[in-house]
Amino acid sequence: MIEKLKNTENFLEGAWVLENGKIVEDSVSKRIQLLITAFLKKVAVSDDGWDTLYIDTDDSRYWELTYPESNLQGGGAPALKNIAYDEAEKKYSL
Repeated sequence: MIEKLKNTENFLEGAWVLENGKIVEDSVSKRIQLLITAFLKKVAVSDDGWDTLYIDTDDSRYWELTYPESNLQGGGAPALKNIAYDEAEKKYSL
């Protein structure tokens, strides 16, 4: 069962790990994917298409999905960061 975001959480960073000779998502990456699919509502996408803004409908906090390892294929593992409305408004033209 997936754990919803806690009000004490403000940053999740996934990683790719080597398992049985293959690169796979770690548990945090898998959780991020499930959160954005099942619990967060997509609000906007950045102009360059790499970053996505979500809102947690349970507590109205904004979350930004990024791929901070731009040197890796597909940007690497995902990161999910809680951002203030002012920051979201500026970056995503809300």
